[in-house]
Amino acid sequence: MKNLHLGTIGFSYSFWKGKFYPSKTEPKDFLAYYACQFNTVEVDSTFYRIPTEQTVLNWRKQVPDGFLFSFKFPQLITHIKMLKDCQYETDVFLERVSLLGDKVGALLLQFPPNFGVEHLPDLENYLNKLPKQQRIVVEVRNKSWLNQTFYQILRANNAALAWADSSLMAEITELTSDFLYVRWEGDRKKG
Repeated sequence: MKNLHLGTIGFSYSFWKGKFYPSKTEPKDFLAYYACQFNTVEVDSTFYRIPTEQTVLNWRKQVPDGFLFSFKFPQLITHIKMLKDCQYETDVFLERVSLLGDKVGALLLQFPPNFGVEHLPDLENYLNKLPKQQRIVVEVRNKSWLNQTFYQILRANNAALAWADSSLMAEITELTSDFLYVRWEGDRKKG
């Protein structure tokens, strides 16, 4: 399938050496090797900090045409400020990921379970301010969100509702955008 992108969350895991990466692969070569096996990656590290310009430019050089990076919005935006008073952080994040040009995939707003449906006006306001050319994904972890008002707001912004395989949520099958974003979550402790 031409438009199917398949990848993992992250690529810079040393414990993958000998399991996924050849044993002698240096960490600086992880992404290039990864990009020969998959055509996308969800960058989890942006949840913890916005990468430097040089890091993003280095990532761009290491992957072939057609490869896509998806990024989690920083937790400062989604978990700490919960979409309020975070325009500066949002602008820096969007500017930084834009350095990838046509290699930007989706941008994931992943919310904690305590981000309930009472935050719906905040989410609607935030989505309305995001650049329309970006593919935005919203992942909620609170069942109170699963309602038609929420779906309509996502559709109005062409934002995908993440189909996450998670014990925290009911099965999600609602389509809200012109693309689909599926997240399978395994048990990281089973390695």
